[in-house]
Amino acid sequence: MSSRRAKLDPYDARILAELQTNARLSVAELSRRVHLSQPAVRERVHKLEAAGVIRGYHASVDLEALGYGIRAIVRLGRSDFTRVSKLVARMPEVVNAFNVTGEDSWILEIAVIDVAHLDSVVSRFAALAESSTAIILKAPRERLPVAPA
Repeated sequence: MSSRRAKLDPYDARILAELQTNARLSVAELSRRVHLSQPAVRERVHKLEAAGVIRGYHASVDLEALGYGIRAIVRLGRSDFTRVSKLVARMPEVVNAFNVTGEDSWILEIAVIDVAHLDSVVSRFAALAESSTAIILKAPRERLPVAPA
C-alpha cells in the first residue's frame, strides 16, 4: 500500500464520485446529494484538495467539435526519454502521454485534424523510435469516475 494513500470514508468517496461526474456542482447541491451540511462538505472538499486527492477541476471538451477529427494511440519503442519528453511537451496534439514498461517505452494519445496531420505528427515521433499507430474508432469508456481503492 502506498504511503500517499489518503484515508477516505464513504462520504469522501461519494463527494469524489459526484465531483468527477460534474465538477461544477455548487456546494449546496453537493451537500444535498451526499446528505451532509454545506460546511461539512466544504471542509471535506478542502481537505481532499489539500491532500492532493483532488488535483484540479477541468472542462471535458469534445475534440471533434474543436476540429480534431481523428484520435489515435501511438506506441513508441525504446527511445531516449529526454528527447521524447521534450517533443511531447512541445506538441499540442498530444492529449495524454504515458512512459510505460514492457515492449513499448511510450504510449501517446493524440488528436489531429486529418490523415495528413496524423502523418506529420507520427513522423516526428517515428524519427525518435520505432512506432505503431492505431486510430481510435470509438471510446465506449473514458473519463468515468474512479472510486477509492
